[in-house]
Amino acid sequence: MLHPITHSFDIGDGRIITLETGKLARQADGAAVVRLNNTMLLATVVSAKEAKEGVDFMPLTVDYQEKFSASGRIPGSFFKREGKLSDYEVLVSRLVDRALRPLFPEDYHADTQVLIYLISSDKKDMPDALAGLAASAAIAVSDVPLTKIMSEVRVGKVNGKLVINPDIDTLEKSTIDMIVAATETDIVMVEGEMDEISEDEMIEAIQFAHNAIKKQIEAIKEFAKKANAPEKRSYSHETNDEELKQKMYAELFEKVYAVAKSKNPNKQERKKAFASILEEFKKQFTEEELKTKSTLIDKYYGLIEYDAVRKMILQDKIRLDGRGLKDIRPIYSEVNYLPMAHGSAIFTRGETQSLTTVTIGTPDDILILDNAMRVEEEKFILHYNFPPFSTGEIKPMRGPGRREIGHGNLAHRALKRMVPQDTGYTIRVVSDILESNGSSSMATVCAGTLALMDAGIQIKKPVSGIAMGLITDDKGNYAVLSDILGDEDHLGDMDFKVCGTKDGITAVQMDLKVNGLSYDIMREALYQAKEGRLHIMNEMLKAIAEPRKTLKEHAPRYVSIDIPVEYFGAIIGPGGKIIQEIQRQTQTTIQLEETGGIMGRANIFGSNEASVKAAVDKIKLIVAIPEVGEVYTAKVKSIMPYGAFVEFLPGKDALLHISEYDWTRRETLADVLKEGDTIEVKYLGIDPKTGKYKISRKILLAKPQK
Repeated sequence: MLHPITHSFDIGDGRIITLETGKLARQADGAAVVRLNNTMLLATVVSAKEAKEGVDFMPLTVDYQEKFSASGRIPGSFFKREGKLSDYEVLVSRLVDRALRPLFPEDYHADTQVLIYLISSDKKDMPDALAGLAASAAIAVSDVPLTKIMSEVRVGKVNGKLVINPDIDTLEKSTIDMIVAATETDIVMVEGEMDEISEDEMIEAIQFAHNAIKKQIEAIKEFAKKANAPEKRSYSHETNDEELKQKMYAELFEKVYAVAKSKNPNKQERKKAFASILEEFKKQFTEEELKTKSTLIDKYYGLIEYDAVRKMILQDKIRLDGRGLKDIRPIYSEVNYLPMAHGSAIFTRGETQSLTTVTIGTPDDILILDNAMRVEEEKFILHYNFPPFSTGEIKPMRGPGRREIGHGNLAHRALKRMVPQDTGYTIRVVSDILESNGSSSMATVCAGTLALMDAGIQIKKPVSGIAMGLITDDKGNYAVLSDILGDEDHLGDMDFKVCGTKDGITAVQMDLKVNGLSYDIMREALYQAKEGRLHIMNEMLKAIAEPRKTLKEHAPRYVSIDIPVEYFGAIIGPGGKIIQEIQRQTQTTIQLEETGGIMGRANIFGSNEASVKAAVDKIKLIVAIPEVGEVYTAKVKSIMPYGAFVEFLPGKDALLHISEYDWTRRETLADVLKEGDTIEVKYLGIDPKTGKYKISRKILLAKPQK
């Protein structure tokens, strides 16, 4: 018999979350089911008992996957089964990974896998806000060690009121969409988008989320207690040589400190200078000694670099490239670099460079997102590419990795609320990082803004982005760094990316490696980021100050015209014959859209203005109301004993009675007309007897003299 353990708690507004273990996945080291209404997630954790030889990092894998059966759907793929993780699933996996990773003990190096499945969905509650809670609950009932318990929530703001884990309908009305992860005492990770909020609003939202997280952590503790969770396992994953460590610090620290303090702005030259110190030190050992000591030497040298750079920044208030704490690297911007792209921009900040393009497409190019919960359409697409040469490396090209998907998503969130929603175009932005030394995602935001303006997309406001860093020590000293280098990201305690317009924040991403970050320091970082963002924006706007008034000459064109819904059938024609013929003749794409009421809309897309105008003219002819007394060129459709049926306007047929052809008395029109002929006719109005169009050719001819 199964004996599941459950624990329920109120998330603060009457909604109940239930944690369960002991029923599913009992051979995992830990498993938990989280349920909110009819949305359920299963999380498991399995960790190897020993670390692999030579591993000195945390080999953690987190995967989140949505089962299509959870919402009663069959996958739309050819194989009709769940395949590789979608971009959305990767993003949720990253949210959990980034929150958990810094909480494992520094000397714990065993392979660890956390899997989270969406197993039931009511298509109302957002499962991504529960994934971190589920993972943390699974670890809490296992023997896998974690320094602190964490959890995650989504925070929104609707009608000026902050809310925790808003459902899908509520989230659409929210000015904030932010996931926050935290332990009982510290914020660990923040990611989200917002409608140009202030720095103080940001802090308020994070604090609100933290209070909700504390309740969840208490619930996890109670849950683990009820489940009689085992003691955390003991382990020994590191061997150390304290004598070697002390020797290296004594001989190398000052040398490393001197290189760090040399203020060399060239990343590769600094890297070579640091490497030469290590190479010189290793020369004192024999090849046999290095076989056993090389791994430890590399490890201790990394610690020396870490301590030396941090000491220099905290004590001397200077950075590796010689900048002050708030200084931004030199910025170069250029637009219209690629003559045939619909929009292009180069944004270079220090040794980080993005070449970004904008491509304008039709509704046929729209991105279809087939997720377990629903099928969505995306008209604004942003892709981020990070080729290995950008850091002077050689790596196989295997498509976008998780990092690329995550960085592209952050830039997408930063820009999307500034892109007009009523544009009929599909817009694709692609950022290719050609050089990288810190904050390439923020370079993507800046280059994306410039490329959109170069393309003539009428964005509401320009957006810029900056990456902030933090260095702290155990004495309470700290330094907030603006526009961090790659080394400062690696050696620092925080990577805080902030994007926004001149009026407020549009997206953030924060990862913390340090415990005890106060809200005062976070507020200082946000306001220092604002100062940096505005400086960067002023520099980038020197390349182009506002969007071009029109699209590039070779960019596709889009026109929308209002037409009565009753004419949709006439435009489409039997089996789509008429609309297909118009599209073929004019090389356009036409969409008919009902907007409510008697009026609808025709959206016409073409490769140039002439093709769009030709399609518009043809549609206007179809929906045109004939004017009494107007002369039209009519095409003979068929000959009848009593006259001929003609089309005098597209989709508008009328009978030209034999008596209205000319002043001659005739028995048939077959001897003077054939199908396909064109003749001039005058529109006389609606025949009151038949309710049909009445036309005449005879009235245009002079009456013969008797």
